[in-house]
Parts: sequence; C-alpha cells; structure tokens
Amino acid sequence: MPGLISTPGQIWLSVAPVDLRRGIDGLSTLVQQKLGQQPCAGSAFVFRNASGNRIKVLLWDGNGVWLCQRRLHQGILVGLNWGSAVFPSRKRSGSG
Repeated sequence: MPGLISTPGQIWLSVAPVDLRRGIDGLSTLVQQKLGQQPCAGSAFVFRNASGNRIKVLLWDGNGVWLCQRRLHQGILVGLNWGSAVFPSRKRSGSG
C-alpha cells in the first residue's frame, strides 16, 4: 500500500524563524514572496519557530495542501543556522 503522502522532489528548510500561528494561506504566501517558490510545485517546505521547539511542514500532494506540525516537549531543534533564508535539501541517491 503506497504512503498517504508521496515523497517530495525537494525539501526546503527555512532557516529564519517564522511565526507559526500562520496557517496554510500564510505559509503559502511566505513561500511565494520570501522564498520565490510555488507551494504547489511538489516540494515540501519546513518552518521552525523562534524558540526552536516547533516545526510546520507545508506540502502539496497533487490534490491539496497538507500542513503538519511537530512540537518537541523537551529540547530544541539545532543545526540550522547558516545565515541564508532557506536551505534546499535534495533526495539521496542510492541506498545509503
């Protein structure tokens, strides 16, 4: 049985913190205006909040937009501090 959401072509990680009170429309506007991308082009867009304990993922599945949220109860997200607005991530080739 195939997964509910297909694997996106690219995953864009937003390095700058975002106000995660934004919903689908607000994050889609941010993708278009700040990142210069189209939210319905098959990529996934990952946003984090300022405190680093929450992320939201915006993803088009071909029929509509998914908005997924994850909250860490302990710890914070680290490692995304490269100074640019976004960091595109590509799928790995091969098995490992």
